[in-house]
Amino acid sequence: MTLEQTAQLANAIRAEVAKAIVGMDDIVDHLLIALTAQGHVLLEGPPGTAKTFLAQCFAHATGMEFGRIQFTPDLLPGDILGSNLFNFQTSQFTLTRGPIFRELLLADEINRTPPKTQAALLEAMQERRVTLDGETHSLSDNFMVVATQNPIENQGVYPLPEAQLDRFAFKLLVPYPSAEEEARIVHRFGERSGPQSPTDFGIAQIADAGLIARAQAAVKSVTLSREVIDYTVALVRATRDNADIASGASPRAAVLLANAARARAALDGRGYVIPDDVKALATACLRHRLLLSPAAEIEGKQVEELVEDLIDQTEAPR
Repeated sequence: MTLEQTAQLANAIRAEVAKAIVGMDDIVDHLLIALTAQGHVLLEGPPGTAKTFLAQCFAHATGMEFGRIQFTPDLLPGDILGSNLFNFQTSQFTLTRGPIFRELLLADEINRTPPKTQAALLEAMQERRVTLDGETHSLSDNFMVVATQNPIENQGVYPLPEAQLDRFAFKLLVPYPSAEEEARIVHRFGERSGPQSPTDFGIAQIADAGLIARAQAAVKSVTLSREVIDYTVALVRATRDNADIASGASPRAAVLLANAARARAALDGRGYVIPDDVKALATACLRHRLLLSPAAEIEGKQVEELVEDLIDQTEAPR
């Protein structure tokens, strides 16, 4: 697949998702970047902002097998991974696959389950495989986690471990829609009753696993110059030398940011990465990896503001 075809595919997916989803163009763009860069996405926003429905529409348009896990305090790792059950007819254990054996897994309200259960996703998100009773099972090459969490509630929620946060390529903030967008939402959904699916809005499947794999291969062909690599590394390392940041971003963050910049360039039809690709994705890639110092928290500083300052202070190649 050429880069021009990759960009055309991305535009077609955007158009299909837009048939149902109003005012989330930037978030859909980041989902496309994460998919073609083989990354995962954490969506944070208040209830009722269509986070779950967005994931369903995106999976349908891209032809990805969709699975959903509603995270609750009593959820167990086996509920995610599955288990080996003894078959009395064959006298052998048979694997009963859990919902993680999908291409796009929606981890709904992921912060409602304890860290022990959240940890069941760690191996899958990093290595695209799971281990059950000492046996390793591979997941799809297109395996992608889209997790959601509610930033408002403090009761009955658990903070995500840093090791898990670091495996998400992006943390995207889903805001309330504008007045005009909300009016369009009411008009579009108000006349419908009962559960709604992507097909109710005419969303068509325009891709499949093979097409996505070819788009991912096209992304890997994008040129990433040494100057842009050095700029990406300098930006990530700057998070570790800032007095307002108690814990900076990891080397994994630099790798994911560089891969995402490649994907952004490919979806734009370009065969090379420019510093603006890195700048455009830095906030979404770094915001969930940085811990503010106590002094910065007292002063009311925001992570996003610090990332913007670091972008301004880090010299970009010409």
